[in-house]
Amino acid sequence: MARFVQPLPPPEDPYAGDRFLRVWLDRQLGVTGHALAKARLTDLAADVAGPLRAAHADAEQHPPNLVRYDPWGARVDRVDTSAGWQAQRAAAARHAVVALPYLDEARGTWGAATRSVQHALLHLYGPESATFSCPVAMADGAAALLCRGDVDRGVRDRWLPRLLSTDPDTAITSGQWMTESQGGSDLARSSTVARRDGDRWLLSGDKWFCSAADSAMAVALARPEGARPGSRSLAPFLLARYAGGADGGPPAPGVTVHRLKDKLGTRALPTAEIGLTDAVGVPLGDPAQPGLVRAMTLVVITRLHNAAAAAGGMRRGLDYAIAYAKGRHVAGGLLFDSPLHRATLATLAVDAIGAFVLAGHAFALLGRVEVGSDPAAAAELRLVAPLAKLATGRLAVSSASEYVECFGGAGYVEDTGVPRLLRDAQVLPIWEGTTNVLALDALRAVARDDAGTPVVARVAAAADLARGLSPAVADTLAGAARDLSARLKEAAADPTAATVVAGARGLALRTAYALAAALLVEQAADRDELAETAARLWARRWLRGEDIAVDAANYADVLC
Repeated sequence: MARFVQPLPPPEDPYAGDRFLRVWLDRQLGVTGHALAKARLTDLAADVAGPLRAAHADAEQHPPNLVRYDPWGARVDRVDTSAGWQAQRAAAARHAVVALPYLDEARGTWGAATRSVQHALLHLYGPESATFSCPVAMADGAAALLCRGDVDRGVRDRWLPRLLSTDPDTAITSGQWMTESQGGSDLARSSTVARRDGDRWLLSGDKWFCSAADSAMAVALARPEGARPGSRSLAPFLLARYAGGADGGPPAPGVTVHRLKDKLGTRALPTAEIGLTDAVGVPLGDPAQPGLVRAMTLVVITRLHNAAAAAGGMRRGLDYAIAYAKGRHVAGGLLFDSPLHRATLATLAVDAIGAFVLAGHAFALLGRVEVGSDPAAAAELRLVAPLAKLATGRLAVSSASEYVECFGGAGYVEDTGVPRLLRDAQVLPIWEGTTNVLALDALRAVARDDAGTPVVARVAAAADLARGLSPAVADTLAGAARDLSARLKEAAADPTAATVVAGARGLALRTAYALAAALLVEQAADRDELAETAARLWARRWLRGEDIAVDAANYADVLC
C-alpha cells in the first residue's frame, strides 16, 4: 500500500490574491495611483512567492554565526550570515522597501500616500523575509532621524544615501543599540556615557539587545557627560560598526560583540550583546540638548514597522492555513468545507483585516506628517502609533497559535516551517515596548498631547457614517465613542492615578479596537462588501464581546 503524503498547495499570490489589500490601496492612492504602484507590487509579490521564499528557508536553516578571531588571533567579531539572508538584503534594496518614502520621484507620484505604498511593500515582503524586516525597520528609522534639520549635514550626506540606496552593492542597514540589561524599557537607568575628546565623542557602556548586529551602522543612546539624570537627557549617536565605515570589514575600534542571542524566534536575525569602550560616536543633533525626543523619531517609525510585520504575518499565516484547508480531506470532504473550520478561518480573517487597517492607518498618518506637515495627523499619530503596535502585536500571537493548530500535528513539526509563525510572532508584543509599556505611552499621549480627541472624533464620525450600512455597528461605535471619551478624559485628568494606570492596558486595547472598527466603516462606505462584512464582525467580536462563529462561517467565502 502506497504511503500517503499530504501535499500543501501553494498559497495565492500575496498581492493578486489579497483582495482587501487591493481595495485598501484603491482608496488610499486612488485608482490611478494604485495602477501606478501595481508593477512595483507585482514584481515584489513574484519575488516573495519564488526566490525570497527559498531564501527565507535557507536563512532559517543556517542561522548567523559569530566569529570572534581570525586564524592568526586578531579580534574580528565577524557575524557570518547565510546566502538566504544576503538575498533578503539585496531584495529589500532592489525593491526600495526602505527608500521609497524618501525618493522625490515616489513623492511626486503619490505625495503623502507614498507611505501607504511602502506599507503595502512591507505587507508583501515582511512575512517571508526571515525577519530581515527588522533591519529594514531600523534603517527606515535611522533615515528619518538623519533627515531632521538639527542633524549635521555632513553626517547626513555620508550615511543617508547608503541607507536609501536601491543598489544592493551599496545599500546598508542600521542597528539600534538602546536596551541595557539593568534598565530595559526604563531608559532613565541607561549607563552608557558619551564623553567629549577634542572634536570627537567617545561612548562607553554595554548594550544588551542589539538587533541586526551585522549592519554597517547603528543608532545608540548615551548620556553625555554632565547631563542630568533621567531619560530625557539621553542623546542619540551614530556609530560605525566596522572600521572605516566599510560594510563587513574589521570591527570599529571600541566595539566588541560579546555574543549572539539564542532567541525563541527570529533565528535568522543576528542579535547581539555589544560592549562599547571609547567607541567613536557622532551626535545626531546637539548633545547638549535633551535628545530623547530626537530618538523618538526613529522609535515611531520602528513601531509602525512592527505593526506592519504583525498584520503581514497574520495575513500570510492565514493564506497558508486556507491553502492547506482547501487541499486536506477530512471526514469525506475538504477541511475548508467544514462549517466549524470555516468559522475558525473566517474569524482569523476578520482579525487579520482589523490588524491591517490599524497598521495601514498609522502609515497613512505618517505620510501626511512627512509630506505636508499636517498637524492634525501628527496629533492623531501620537496615539495611533502605540495603539497600532500594541494591538497588532497581541493579535499576531493569538492568530499564530491558531495557525499552528490549523495544521494539526504537522504544525508542531519544525521542518514544515509552520512553528516559526508562532516563534517569530512572539517578539512582536515585546520589541519597541511591551504591551504595558505601550499602554503607558498611550496614557502620556492622551494627557500631554490631547491625542485621544482626534481618535474619539474618528470613532464618533464613523458611527454616523455607519447608519446607512449597519444600525447595529453604528450604535456600537456611538457607544464606544461615548465610553472612550469619558474614560480618556478621566485618564488625562490624572494619568498617574493607580486606577488609571492599572486599567491602562484595557483602555488602550479598547481604543485600538474601536479605531479599527471605525477604519473598517470608512473603507466600507466606499461600497466595499468585504470591509462591511469585516466591520460588522469585528465590532461584534471586539467591542461587544460576542461569539461570531456562525456568521463568520456563513461569510467565509467573502472573508477568505
